[in-house]
Amino acid sequence: MNAHAECFVRSVREECLDHLILFSDEQLRYVLAEYLQYYHQERIHQGLNRIIEPQHEGSHGEIICIERLGGLLRSYHRKAA
Repeated sequence: MNAHAECFVRSVREECLDHLILFSDEQLRYVLAEYLQYYHQERIHQGLNRIIEPQHEGSHGEIICIERLGGLLRSYHRKAA
């Protein structure tokens, strides 16, 4: 379990916190909440064979970009046709 926790902390630090200067606990809580939503719902996970959601979206439709934290975290999804 410790290895999983260390991997998660490294991901938070490298993908998010290393790129920001925070001045308060409130800012840190906001950034971590945004990162957690991105991490659990939008980020590609290696353990899930790089699939975000169980269903596969079609190859038609506009691709949209969802940005978090001013574009630091980005995910791309295809709109339904």
